[in-house]
Amino acid sequence: MIKKIQICIIGLGKFGMRFARFMSDQGHDVIGIDTNEEKISNSKNLLTQSYYVDKVDREVLRQIGIKEFSHAFISVGDSITSSMMISLYLKELNIENIWVKAVNHDHEKLLNMIGVDRVIIPEEMAASQLANELTMPGFIDYIPFDSEMIIKELKVFKWAGKTLRELDITNKFGIQAIAVKKNDEKGFKFIPRADYSLRENDTLVVIGNK
Repeated sequence: MIKKIQICIIGLGKFGMRFARFMSDQGHDVIGIDTNEEKISNSKNLLTQSYYVDKVDREVLRQIGIKEFSHAFISVGDSITSSMMISLYLKELNIENIWVKAVNHDHEKLLNMIGVDRVIIPEEMAASQLANELTMPGFIDYIPFDSEMIIKELKVFKWAGKTLRELDITNKFGIQAIAVKKNDEKGFKFIPRADYSLRENDTLVVIGNK
């Protein structure tokens, strides 16, 4: 079973609404916040709860009970200032997982300085996924045979210096390593050997249950 997530989506533009729709379809609790009444009206039948506000500030976030949510996703269009301030408020309120849509790499750098957990640049993400489809055709197509199976990239930190045999991730975590990429190399090596020794910042690709 997928763990149910309580998420607050701040900004219900095109990207925010698509993300909200996907999360809602997956059965998660989703609330939305926006300063546009029409967007709030359009979201009412989709989300668990929608809030129209004049502006998103620290007090508004407290009043809607943001601390009850484990995740927050900020998607406030091209307003870098709003994005930064909301991120700061969420950090001050100790929200566990703060994801933010960025408009460019300078915006991304500023968000990372604040300490958000994940920065997304949608155009780059889409381009990367398209490139993977072209360079590894069919690689992801094998996943839909079981809706509970996923492929995930992991950055190596604590596992550095250990071999896959020593880590025994299949028995301990129920996942299987299918590819690895060294930090100083561009390409992946598929089906790594059990005696492969991981290094810090290696990328490990695993398959397993959600």
